[in-house]
Amino acid sequence: MNPNWELQNCCNRDQKLFLVTIGVFTVVILVLWRTFLLTPFKLITVFLHEASHAIACKLTCGQVEGMQVHANEGGVTQTRGGVYWLILPAGYLGSSFWGMVLILASTNLLTAKIAAGCFIAALLIVLFIAKNWTLRGLCIGFIIFIAVIWVLQELTKVRILRYVILFIGVMNSLFSVYDIYDDLISRRVHSSDAEKFAELCPCPCNGVGWGVIWGMISFIFLCGAMYLGLVILS
Repeated sequence: MNPNWELQNCCNRDQKLFLVTIGVFTVVILVLWRTFLLTPFKLITVFLHEASHAIACKLTCGQVEGMQVHANEGGVTQTRGGVYWLILPAGYLGSSFWGMVLILASTNLLTAKIAAGCFIAALLIVLFIAKNWTLRGLCIGFIIFIAVIWVLQELTKVRILRYVILFIGVMNSLFSVYDIYDDLISRRVHSSDAEKFAELCPCPCNGVGWGVIWGMISFIFLCGAMYLGLVILS
């Protein structure tokens, strides 16, 4: 069966449910943004940001010496070697990419299970290189959380694994865009990845400029996830 790239006869029941669920999750996230209820999900987004730095470092033959996620929603990844100008943008853009992957994985139960399994595996790996207890606690907490949701999916009528994966994906996509705005436009953090990247890049674009570019790419990832999700469900 050929993919319905033109989205002809959109939208069927599954497509409507997909769009409505993303809309509801977006509203819930925005309403609860400054409450403690979203803190674990914000920290997991920071984790994916730092994990993306680590992956870029390993892919460019560098060495990851440690990773930290802090309770104030900050984080740091200690690296040695690798291609620095690829490692720096990998945090913001990588977390947006993982948000897109999780949103797409939620369109099918099998892919949602695969995503959940990979997520747990990644948390287990990071657990052993974590340099502070906030990150260790986050890893342990989310391993237990995802495992419980998976068991409920298999053994009870509480079948919400796909929705949990979708929520984490939407949260990740929204937070990565907000993080760029907060670091580079609202507060102008001079130690941000974009400011460091601007110092390395020979082009005249400053940190805010790179932040805008990365923010637009992150928004494209979110829109792309919604479009591809509709194609998959058509």
